[in-house]
Amino acid sequence: MDFFNILSEAKEGEATRTSKEAHMQTAKQEVSGLLKRLPEDCSLEDVQYHLYVLQKVERGMKDVTEGRVYTQEEVDKMMSKWLVK
Repeated sequence: MDFFNILSEAKEGEATRTSKEAHMQTAKQEVSGLLKRLPEDCSLEDVQYHLYVLQKVERGMKDVTEGRVYTQEEVDKMMSKWLVK
């Protein structure tokens, strides 16, 4: 099972709960759910990677909720400083 399937299953599970329930899930419950979705033969490095990515996705979702986003035009302007045309 690849990461995107695991992430998709995690998000589908969240969709069935209310938003309040999804935010009230403890870190221990989140880790337990992740471990249940990972294959039995995964390594500790696999677990660490998936935890890292899920944490980054949650952080990004929180940023969106709190309005910390950029338009495509703003990104293009910022990136033009580093990209050569």
